[in-house]
Amino acid sequence: MTSSARTPRADARRNRTGILDAAVRLLDAQPEASVDAIAVAAGVTRQTVYAHFPSREHLMTAVVDRITDEAVAAMDAADPDSGPAADALIRVLQAGAQTAGRYPGLVQQISSLPVSPQLDQDRHAPVADRINRVVRRGQQSGEFDSNLPSDWLASVIIRIGHAAGEEVDAGRMTSAQATDALRTVLLRVLAPDRAER
Repeated sequence: MTSSARTPRADARRNRTGILDAAVRLLDAQPEASVDAIAVAAGVTRQTVYAHFPSREHLMTAVVDRITDEAVAAMDAADPDSGPAADALIRVLQAGAQTAGRYPGLVQQISSLPVSPQLDQDRHAPVADRINRVVRRGQQSGEFDSNLPSDWLASVIIRIGHAAGEEVDAGRMTSAQATDALRTVLLRVLAPDRAER
C-alpha cells in the first residue's frame, strides 16, 4: 500500500479525533453548542463533522463512548485485582468518578438524555464489568455476600455511586463525605450474611 493511500485514512482519523476532542471540551462548557461551533473548535468544516457523525445524536454517542473509555481505562489502572476486594472496589469507583468529575456539564447532559433501559445497560456495561469482577473476587474470598448475583450487585453499586455523585453535584456533601458514605453503604450492602456461615 502506498503512503498516498494511507494519508486520507490518517487524515480522517485525525479529523475524527479532533472533532471528538472539541465536542467533549465544548459540550462540557456549553451543552447547547451547535455542530457549527464544534466544527470551528475542531478546525474543520461542518460537512467534515457530518461525514464522521451523521447527526448530533451520533456525535453524542461517540462522546459518551469517549468518556466511558477514559473512565474504564482509569478503573483498570486502579489495580482492581490487588488487595482486599472492598478497598479495590472503592479505588475502582473513585477512578471512574474522577474521570466523570472532569466533565460535569457533559455528565449531567448525558444523564438527562432519555434512553431505553437496554441502552442504559449497554452504556454502563464496560463499567459494570469492572465492578462485577471485583464483586466476584470479594464473593470468592468471603468478603462479600455470595448469595446474591454479582451482576445485580454491580448494578446496585452503580446506582449508589450515581446517588453519591448527585449529592456532591447538588452541594449537599463534599467529595470526601460522599466517598465515606459510599464506602459505608457499600460495605453494608455487600456484607456476607453471618447467620448463614
